[in-house]
Amino acid sequence: MTITVRCAAPSDQDYSCVAARIPPAVVTARIVGRNIAVAELDGRPVGALHLEYLWGTRPYVALIRVDSAAQRQGVGRALLAFISSDLASAGHQQLFSSSQADEAEPQAWHRHMGFVECGFIAGINAGGVGEVFFVKRLSTQVSE
Repeated sequence: MTITVRCAAPSDQDYSCVAARIPPAVVTARIVGRNIAVAELDGRPVGALHLEYLWGTRPYVALIRVDSAAQRQGVGRALLAFISSDLASAGHQQLFSSSQADEAEPQAWHRHMGFVECGFIAGINAGGVGEVFFVKRLSTQVSE
């Protein structure tokens, strides 16, 4: 089992983890801007990470998805390591992310990956569910 991560290409436009119910024009702009990473397991795409910038300057993981059959195999870790290394090389010191307040498993994953809770917005999601925000200090390695 070999995991490789690369920037998304136009041919990835329709891959479900890249498309992820996001308007096609937004996906295209993210691909062109090199703000989507795609993970492959033995040459087959199995996950994607979408990057945005809060206030135009603060990198933020807008979405990370891994196909259910490929979960718990290090794909999310590989995506995060790829993006973290790229951002650190560009001089960024922090990476932000978030999870809905009612999603215990994604919150645990963030903490396991070295993120720490840094804020909360109440009622921002459907049904009045809040959003927990996380920050991770960047280095050239993702913590174990």
